[in-house]
Amino acid sequence: MRRKVTVVGAGNVGATVAQRVFDKGYADVALIDIVEGLPQGKALDMLESGPVLGSDATIVGSNAYEVSANSDIVVITSGIARRPGMSRDDLLFTNMNIIGDVTKKVVAQSPNAILIIVTNPLDAMAQHAYEVSGFPRERVIGMAGVLDSARFRTFVAQELKVSVQDVHAYVLGGHGDQMVPLVGYTNVGGVPINQLLSKERLDAIVKRTRDGGAEIVNLLKTGSAYYAPSASVVSMVEAILLDKKQVLPCCVLLKGEYNVRDLYVGVPVKLGAKGMEEIVQLVLSPEEYVELRKSAEAVRELVNLMHEKAKAKA
Repeated sequence: MRRKVTVVGAGNVGATVAQRVFDKGYADVALIDIVEGLPQGKALDMLESGPVLGSDATIVGSNAYEVSANSDIVVITSGIARRPGMSRDDLLFTNMNIIGDVTKKVVAQSPNAILIIVTNPLDAMAQHAYEVSGFPRERVIGMAGVLDSARFRTFVAQELKVSVQDVHAYVLGGHGDQMVPLVGYTNVGGVPINQLLSKERLDAIVKRTRDGGAEIVNLLKTGSAYYAPSASVVSMVEAILLDKKQVLPCCVLLKGEYNVRDLYVGVPVKLGAKGMEEIVQLVLSPEEYVELRKSAEAVRELVNLMHEKAKAKA
């Protein structure tokens, strides 16, 4: 019997996640969206690609959450992108409401599922989903570090003209301008990166990594990245469904690890059948600890705003 993955949100990120999972054939997929006909049409189109790809998995689209019942993993991509004239707080509170509603609905259908949160602002939305769901922290995980690390690795590989498979790197912290690429842990075929690139070139690559999402938005004009984000989500889905025990940088609730408490922040974790099975504690330099604390405080600021908003509504 195949496993089941639900994707909530049939926009570019969600639909591409659904497509990538369906293509692999090891999980049946439910695609949910509020727009009538959108998830149904996209799911049917993907289903008809099965004979070409050799995928015997099923995929169904719906506007109702009943199709998500008994999912092993639920990927939540629902939400809006920041629009011209919209403040950061507007985006935060709008997506907070969306994530809260979606989380309640998927939890009711799949009380044993593992949640992967993709909606921005990522770290705050993962924290909100955790608080709403009542799930243990092991089963509510945010996707950001995989994507940020992939961007960092891409730019290093381009600079050195080497295979991306030879570049090993982690990006920690919040999914924003204050993310923390760990230069000290970055290597190419085992050779430390600071032996291969000057500080100036490394600083430029770190800056480009931090601006990676904005660079794509500026190029597209009317959208944001979805190919790399969806691939990043699927790497997490695979690690869980196939019980890989793979170490990936993910956004999880810290309870004192890395000197951060009660906050969702990106760190390396071991992903397996139970979700987040272990937080990997790297030894950071004093400078990296300072940067990670700054990044965490930026996340805490957003979380505090959400808590204030919730109290005001109560």
